[in-house]
Amino acid sequence: MARQSNSNWLMVFAAVVVGAAAMYMLDPDKGKRRRALARDKIGSAMRHGRHAISAAARDATQRLQGVRAEVSRRHRRDGYPDDLLLIERVRARLGRVVGHPHAIQVGANRGVVVLSGPILAAEVAALLEATRAVPGVVAIEDHLAVYQSSEHIPSLQDGDTRH
Repeated sequence: MARQSNSNWLMVFAAVVVGAAAMYMLDPDKGKRRRALARDKIGSAMRHGRHAISAAARDATQRLQGVRAEVSRRHRRDGYPDDLLLIERVRARLGRVVGHPHAIQVGANRGVVVLSGPILAAEVAALLEATRAVPGVVAIEDHLAVYQSSEHIPSLQDGDTRH
């Protein structure tokens, strides 16, 4: 009996809510404006939803391509990336860890990266660590000329020191 009573009250409450919404939307004075606003908001929400779904699909596709590339890289027969590609990857990292990336020469041969040129002592560890983290680097040959100060070394002038 109590359950039947609760159900009746729920039906009455639902009818009141539907009636109030109908009165609000079908009001002869402001109903047309309210319906237009509701239509615009629903349309906007659908466009934003479509955009979000499109972005999520693009993101998933790109992540899948990345996983596929990583798997193919790991299962490559010779195990070494193209030397020019490896040099470009290392050069891309240089700019993030040293203040004078133009002063450092980078070479590569079958995964062995050769670093040479002048560098400040405070940046050596970060450079070597960043180079080791590049995918495809097997070993590093360090031919760097390490200086405590940039004084009297033209290629280490006018730059910022990164820490």
